[in-house]
Amino acid sequence: MNINKNGSGNNLTLCLSGRLDTVTAPQLEEELKNSLTGVSQLNLDFKDLAYISSAGLRVLLFAQKTMNKQGTMVIRNVNETIMEVFDITGFRDILTIE
Repeated sequence: MNINKNGSGNNLTLCLSGRLDTVTAPQLEEELKNSLTGVSQLNLDFKDLAYISSAGLRVLLFAQKTMNKQGTMVIRNVNETIMEVFDITGFRDILTIE
């Protein structure tokens, strides 16, 4: 998985590509832990993300809980496969997906 990070002020966008799974989830979690201080708007762009596992869902839950305390989080450009995972797991109800 690759993470492309763009930010200005209190707005941070992370563009993810590849697979968010057991191997790569710790990479995203570390990036979030190091980057969320002072961020009130987190945008996750999934345009080039092909797959998400339960480990990836756990990291998204961590990010959502963190952003609930300090701002908002939006996930954009979700493909059908990942949206189906969000539907089955109930994550569609707790995440803001555009």
